Amino acid sequence: MRALVQRVTSASVSIEGETVGKIGQGFLILLGVKEGDTPELSDYLAEKCAGLRVFTDEQGKMNLSLADIGGEVLVVSQFTLYADCRKGKRPSFIGAARPETAVPLYEHFKAALQDRGLKVECGRFGADMQVALVNDGPVTIMMDTDEMRVGRV
Repeated sequence: MRALVQRVTSASVSIEGETVGKIGQGFLILLGVKEGDTPELSDYLAEKCAGLRVFTDEQGKMNLSLADIGGEVLVVSQFTLYADCRKGKRPSFIGAARPETAVPLYEHFKAALQDRGLKVECGRFGADMQVALVNDGPVTIMMDTDEMRVGRV
């Protein structure tokens, strides 16, 4: 799984002009799922995202997590995070999971964040969405479970 985590002061997602998810301070997480991903990886990634200490404390250091600041999360499905641009000019998305695999893991990820006490808003899987955000910092972090598991037992 891949999560592109953006620290935001606000973010929203709209479909056909209707706002379907909106948050204040927190994270906009663009989530990509690939074939072979599991609920265990989803839990692991949710734990990592929830625990990221990238909000500033009283000394101006990035030392606080979402829970520390009462932050919110907007999760948007993003199969294009698995774009393969090695050949030609048109990306291949063959590495992205099919909806029958991706949707349950997307839902599992959202639930895992909620289980950690976070307010979670979301887009609609597979919809043509317009995402608006105010990136704070900017702070943008890419997390890939394949890379994060290297060296883990």
